[in-house]
Amino acid sequence: MPLDFQAETLLAAQDVRIVFFDIDGVLTDGGVYFTEHGETLKRFSILDGYGLKLLRQAGIVPAVITGRDSKPLRVRLEALGIEHVRYGTEDKLPAAQAMLDQLGFTWAQAAAIGDDWPDLPVLARVGFAAAPANAHAEVRGVARYVTQARGGEGAAREFCDLLLTACGKYRALLDAALGPNRNPNS
Repeated sequence: MPLDFQAETLLAAQDVRIVFFDIDGVLTDGGVYFTEHGETLKRFSILDGYGLKLLRQAGIVPAVITGRDSKPLRVRLEALGIEHVRYGTEDKLPAAQAMLDQLGFTWAQAAAIGDDWPDLPVLARVGFAAAPANAHAEVRGVARYVTQARGGEGAAREFCDLLLTACGKYRALLDAALGPNRNPNS
């Protein structure tokens, strides 16, 4: 199914320069798995991760604010090249404000995607808020956009694609991915 975002939604997202992502329930399915030795395991979608990389290529800063901290999480975010991260942060609003101040962005230039109550203060403040399809009802209620996909199953990628379309960079990035040997009939 081709991308099909409403014009009003794209207009509302066109000035986004930084995006705050929650981890559990957005970049993962929200489940926390433990080994018999007490190690934490998480499942991340490759689609979502590539979406974050595409944002960086388009000049949009992906940032992560999460209430958890773990070795697998740090490894994944490092592999994605995410530079702006706050781990173990339950009070996410001051962390987001600090990142905005550091980078010189305003709340109007910020977007966020979250799935539960700890994300609400940031979602209520940003210029463009989103939620995965399986987010808590209160979060879906403040979101400007609710993804078709569930958290950890492409919701972040769908949101990234919306932002890339809104800023006018989606097609150029797709053409670059297809390369010079693409079928002229496609």
